[in-house]
Amino acid sequence: MLDYVWLVPLFPIIGAIINGIFGTKLSKKTVGVVACGVIGLSFLVSVLVFFSLLRLPPESRSFEKIIYTWITAGDLKTTVGFLVDPLSMIMMLTVSGVSFLIHIYSVGYMHDDEGYKRYFTYLNLFVFSMLVLVCANNFLMMFVGWEGVGLCSYLLIGFWYQRKEPADAGKKAFVVNRIGDYGFLLAMMLIFVTFGTLNFKEVFNVAHHNFQVGSLTITAITLLLFVGATGKSAQIPLYTWLPDAMEGPTPVSALIHAATMVTAGVYMVVRCNVLFTLAPISLTVVAIIGVVTAVFTASIALAANDIKRVLAYSTISQLGYMFLACGVGAFSAGIFHLMTHAFFKALLFLGAGSVMHAMAGELDMRKMGALKSHMPKTYWTFLIATLAIAGIFPFAGFFSKDEILWNAFQKNTVLWALGAGAALMTAFYMFRAVFMTFHGESRVDEDVAKHLHESPSIMTSPLVVLAVLSAIGGFVGIPIIKGANVFHDFLAPVTGEHLAGSAKVTLTNLAYASSTAASSGEAVHHPVGLEVLMMVISGEI
Repeated sequence: MLDYVWLVPLFPIIGAIINGIFGTKLSKKTVGVVACGVIGLSFLVSVLVFFSLLRLPPESRSFEKIIYTWITAGDLKTTVGFLVDPLSMIMMLTVSGVSFLIHIYSVGYMHDDEGYKRYFTYLNLFVFSMLVLVCANNFLMMFVGWEGVGLCSYLLIGFWYQRKEPADAGKKAFVVNRIGDYGFLLAMMLIFVTFGTLNFKEVFNVAHHNFQVGSLTITAITLLLFVGATGKSAQIPLYTWLPDAMEGPTPVSALIHAATMVTAGVYMVVRCNVLFTLAPISLTVVAIIGVVTAVFTASIALAANDIKRVLAYSTISQLGYMFLACGVGAFSAGIFHLMTHAFFKALLFLGAGSVMHAMAGELDMRKMGALKSHMPKTYWTFLIATLAIAGIFPFAGFFSKDEILWNAFQKNTVLWALGAGAALMTAFYMFRAVFMTFHGESRVDEDVAKHLHESPSIMTSPLVVLAVLSAIGGFVGIPIIKGANVFHDFLAPVTGEHLAGSAKVTLTNLAYASSTAASSGEAVHHPVGLEVLMMVISGEI
């Protein structure tokens, strides 16, 4: 089944072509079936590819499917090819699975919109671009997907282009991302000049054998790559486009902010973990930018009253957590949080969309209150997502957040303290949103209050599925117990991480500390009791 990985991105582009060319002649029902169906098929193929990969021994779980030679010019030879390994597999499943649920939800949410067919064309194209990005086997093809999601974000954020605010927000996202993309382009050029190839495996093999820890060339490459990541994943100073992206339809916010575009920067850093391992300075920059972004944007969310903007700043903050994990060498922890975040953040945005659907588009939480009795399914699913993002045991966010904080604690107590402070603020602003929206006295306008209702089942069903994933998704990464951190073990062949004693140790962690330790690869042991204590503190926070 590995040979058919190319079907994963193929199905969404077929849907975009069908609805883009023939959409005006098709009924809304047909457009919705085509758009959702192709993403469902993409997810199904991803599942089949996943089980095929599992049949291979861990050290052999890397497969390249070359479709054809794309560019041959002098020393440059680039293919259209796909890489199947544990990292790309997790991303394929997360992107296609969460996108499928968002597509289903969109059928109900966008049903009465005049741009219904155009919307699903863009949405399918968005998923296609993201799947190309995560499946690519070389930097140039990754960049094609990278630019594709940038284009689609412009189209979807400015979907209601007849109004000034969405049009301006779309242009802002496009321009800010071009700044980051310039860094990615320069990094790609430097990679080719240095290694003579853009293929991931070839670059990483040469880098591992031919460069020492602290190499100036590798440091320059990784810093430029991180510039690209700060743009796409909205980190300081290139975070300003993402809050304004709320001007697009709410399901678009769920798609961009949960499983697709904004996670691309995190994925790229983890994919290039071999290069970042050799650049301790770059790792330090990644960790500092990540934790500062996490704290800064969480502080903004504390005072926001627009429910979607609270979630937008929350997304930036959680992405900061992921970069903090990468910066301290815990690449698997960063991807683990990426996955759990996709579940509960998609649920939060879709829950906010359900509230807006009932309240005629109202976003101000000061004009809500007491919605629990009117919207029980939305309330309970939104609450589960809140418990997950707040890191309450045993919900998914607890496990992924704890692993990041534990790794940060091993590296630097200041990083840990800032991360813990961001976690505390996250719990505060999210429960504030729950209480202002669903509890207390009703502050809903009288005319709107007469029509309050639960959303239709086509919108609430995806909420229930995401709520289940938000509740149990963390159990694939249980710490301390030997063999229980299945997620970490699955990613180990890509990240180079292994478990030693009671603590998680990586060659990258060791490089972060010193080049001598990185060369020796000796494990550093920590008492189990210390990790348990940190878990308790994390849960209390």
